[in-house]
Amino acid sequence: MNRTSAAINRIQPSPTIAVTNKAAELKRQGRDVIGLGAGEPDFDTPDFVKEAAIAAIRAGQTKYTGVDGTPECKAAVQAKFKRDNKLDYALDQISINSGGKHTIFNALLATLDPGDEVIIPAPYWVSYPDIVMLAGATPVVVPCGVAQNFKMTPAQLDAAITPNTRWLIFNSPSNPTGAAYTRAELKALADVLMRHPHVLVLADDMYEHIVYDDFDFGTLAEIEPGLYDRTLTVNGASKAYAMTGWRIGFAGGPAWIIKAMAKLQSQSTSNPCSISMAATVAALNGNQSFLKERNAAFQRRRDLVVSMLNQTPGLICPRPEGAFYVYPDCSGLIGKTTPGGKVLHNDEDVAAYLLEAEGVAVVHGAAFGGSPAFRISYATADAVLEEACKRIQRAVGNLV
Repeated sequence: MNRTSAAINRIQPSPTIAVTNKAAELKRQGRDVIGLGAGEPDFDTPDFVKEAAIAAIRAGQTKYTGVDGTPECKAAVQAKFKRDNKLDYALDQISINSGGKHTIFNALLATLDPGDEVIIPAPYWVSYPDIVMLAGATPVVVPCGVAQNFKMTPAQLDAAITPNTRWLIFNSPSNPTGAAYTRAELKALADVLMRHPHVLVLADDMYEHIVYDDFDFGTLAEIEPGLYDRTLTVNGASKAYAMTGWRIGFAGGPAWIIKAMAKLQSQSTSNPCSISMAATVAALNGNQSFLKERNAAFQRRRDLVVSMLNQTPGLICPRPEGAFYVYPDCSGLIGKTTPGGKVLHNDEDVAAYLLEAEGVAVVHGAAFGGSPAFRISYATADAVLEEACKRIQRAVGNLV
């Protein structure tokens, strides 16, 4: 009677959501907890975006829409891809979905069969392999450790491709590491992909607008036009526009993939929220100048956290090019003993110790396929981050 499906048994609940929920529960119990697990900006949605949503409600835009987006929202996405990425898509090459995760879910579920393989560089966003497994396909994880700045090399990509490879999932800037590929690095990977025309490319560009130090963002179909016909370029409103709760993701790509995604969406969620799409039109078409100010704040926070973590014995924290995460290597802590006598055997033990000893909630690296490490989101106030890093330093200092 209580049997769940084989498909649902292949996957696990999201570890990042679990950490966020645990931190919130401990706070409700009165614990002094600093939660650094949530992958969302602490900034508010811009006022002009909110006003567009309010206007849409007052105008009665509260009904069903086209399954995969309104013409207005598709046109705004179309203009965004042209403006930011030099990519030309017709409206039937654009899909609007209920968040970036939903976009990726639709694309993979609509195109994968058992026996197919999907290449995923690690560390990876937690949902990639689970969505692949839910579809009955096989994740092929390519380890990209701290020594190579968490970036996959062309040789690694070439070695991972087989006749069964269906997709490469590619995320830059990266969640969880913040590592971003230069245009030259993208071109080198594209050269490999051009030798393997059966491989589709899913470019997850969700953190495109959150980059630092004058980093020049590029996306694969822009860098190599020869990949255009087999690349799905994925993005969304959540991160750059601080619209995580509005749940809008979108993609541009081959019309046959977009059509298949719409077919699946017609039998699952149906259309994304009409109000959220109206807000997204305003976000994409409006003044983008606020992004620079917010990025300056993120960069300041990045520099604070990287500096303090690198002053902590046993931690090595690379300096990311984008997103709002750091991914410190904690191999120097493995094997040490807590004041309570517990030996830290892995990064999950490290994360549990930081939460129990000092009330700092981080996500352990095994959740992202890259151990031993942990992810910190620095999308919170400077003072909170400084206090969190002091607590981490204190906790590490108490290990023997």
